[in-house]
Amino acid sequence: MLIFFGIVFFVIGKGMVPKVMATVEARDKQIADDLAAAEAARKAADAQEEAWRVQANKQRAEAQALIAQAKADAAKAAEVRLSAAGARIDAHVTQAEGQIAQARQNALGEIETVASEAASDIVSRLAGITVDPSAARAAVKEALHG
Repeated sequence: MLIFFGIVFFVIGKGMVPKVMATVEARDKQIADDLAAAEAARKAADAQEEAWRVQANKQRAEAQALIAQAKADAAKAAEVRLSAAGARIDAHVTQAEGQIAQARQNALGEIETVASEAASDIVSRLAGITVDPSAARAAVKEALHG
């Protein structure tokens, strides 16, 4: 029995145990290498993500600068158009005011003429006196403006 156990011990101890131990060591080394590779891949992914974030922030800032410039350009263009439109409107208003003033003067002239003729006619009918047209016009002007 001692010989049997001795043979089993030498066969297992010298033959199989070193193979099992080599397999365990190889597996431990493979696990350690895999963990190291995973850590390196994680670090590389983190670095790439950070580079992407930096690039995205840079592009976002550039886009915001372009938007701000476009808004400023649009505001300037709108201001120029508004200024030109304001100038055209002012010119039209000035022209219209001139036309209104001229129409008012013409209307006042016609009113004075009609009023002086009516006053001359009324005086000649009531008093039987003929009134000089220039005197009637002067009296009407004084009554309207005085």
